[in-house]
Amino acid sequence: MDPVIIVGAGPVGLTLALALARQEVPTVVLDEGPGKDEPRPARTVVLREDTAALLERLTGVPFGEHGVRWTGWRSLRRKQVVTEVEFGEDDPAAPLHIAQHVLTQALRAAAAAEEPLVKVAVDSRLDAIEQERSGVSAHTRGTHGTWWRGSYLVGCDGTRSTVRKLQDIRFPGRTAVERHAVATLRAELPWEGRALFHRTPPWRQSGPSAGEVTARPVPDGAWRLDWLLPPGKDLVTPETLVALVRETLAGWSGGATPVYELLDTGVHTVHHRLARRWRVGRVFLAGDAAHLLGAFGTQGLDEGLRDADNLAWKLAVAWHRGPREALLDSYQTERRAAVAARLRAADQTLPILRGGGGLRHIVPGTSRGQDALLADGHLGRGPLGAPGAYADSPLAPRHLEADIAVDTPAGAQVTDVRVTAEDGSFVQLRDRLGRGALLVVLIAPGTGVWERKHWVSAGVMPRLAAAVTALPHPAELLVAESYPGAPAHSVLLVRPDGHLVTALSGVRPADLYAAAEAAVGGEVKEPAEAPSGAR
Repeated sequence: MDPVIIVGAGPVGLTLALALARQEVPTVVLDEGPGKDEPRPARTVVLREDTAALLERLTGVPFGEHGVRWTGWRSLRRKQVVTEVEFGEDDPAAPLHIAQHVLTQALRAAAAAEEPLVKVAVDSRLDAIEQERSGVSAHTRGTHGTWWRGSYLVGCDGTRSTVRKLQDIRFPGRTAVERHAVATLRAELPWEGRALFHRTPPWRQSGPSAGEVTARPVPDGAWRLDWLLPPGKDLVTPETLVALVRETLAGWSGGATPVYELLDTGVHTVHHRLARRWRVGRVFLAGDAAHLLGAFGTQGLDEGLRDADNLAWKLAVAWHRGPREALLDSYQTERRAAVAARLRAADQTLPILRGGGGLRHIVPGTSRGQDALLADGHLGRGPLGAPGAYADSPLAPRHLEADIAVDTPAGAQVTDVRVTAEDGSFVQLRDRLGRGALLVVLIAPGTGVWERKHWVSAGVMPRLAAAVTALPHPAELLVAESYPGAPAHSVLLVRPDGHLVTALSGVRPADLYAAAEAAVGGEVKEPAEAPSGAR
């Protein structure tokens, strides 16, 4: 079967290629550039717990050693501390801040190691797409101008996506929602390792000063500073940026501007756009080609990585087992809804936080409530920052008799607990994701203190193992001592991208089969010959 064609060799495209390679699906990545990225210290990304874990699984690179996990978060209004959050040592909930070129280099190196499953074609600019029932063809111009044949094609080619334009997909939304002046510099600030969000700083003057500034640590004693600029299109000159740097550092240091080394500067413009369609036949969109968002510290790349994680296992099922249209359609349904919810939350909140008094009643209270909303956006919590859940997914099973509630809602990302794998080793649950198999997790207190051979043939295990073997899609059986909110002997069904399908009370083979069939886009039905005990 032909490979999947991925247009764009940025972080989202390379992540998708690696996720497909992990599931034995070959890809061709069309890179319009020369195959390397220039270092830009002012271009950084903030990764949440799940996306950082995804990248580390795919590359084998401990990104915590190449970026900085915040030790805490502080919100100030003038001179008053409004919000303060502490992160413990190696706390996975601490956002990871890393330079984008460092991330991309690691992904490129991992992709090179996956040859021949991942082929990167440099200097290959897309200019035509043709698709029919059996596949899709893409033409590139440049040094390696030619026709490429693929089973599917995914546009990960950014804001000005050629794929999106060739498929005539509308991209409505708002332009220049916010503008930020950005500077990365090396300096000693009074709060080592902490991120700081400062509203209405007391030193603010007229002219180039901004009413909001954020400081986030990056490696080697450097910081990225972002100033929210006043509305308008005034040119941000080098002199304006230097004035902002000197004024801000002097304000934080209580007087004179401390010694600093300016490493890079830029202007970051926030757009809010959402593509009308994310799938046209065998062609898909992901990342900035499908959506643009970025207010309140939320990062478009973080959402783009979730696109790749969601789409990879569905394409892998279609590539290996034949297309299931419901499964492929669910990519747009799930991901577009999740991004749309975040865009709606940002659009509703912006007027409140930026001075539009007419909607102030939505957040009763006052500035403290506003600061809490902003903190949530930066920290990956609440409506502005939390990862999207797929509660209304078309892949969700319906009317299961044994369905129970646990602390993770159906459709949300599972908690990363320690589990026992089939070979008896102890691993983290997230380490088993992304392999194309469903995960079936039995909650069995006490199993962690005994060798697997003592309990693998006892109790409910033989019956559950038989049920897992009979499922309509490959599945791996894992055992956990506990899971938040799950009673003993409950069974969790988890998708390959880590989202919970359902939690069942006890071993119920018929319900487990129906849930698995629904999760991979099939009809909800029992097998022709149900395993023993199914009824």
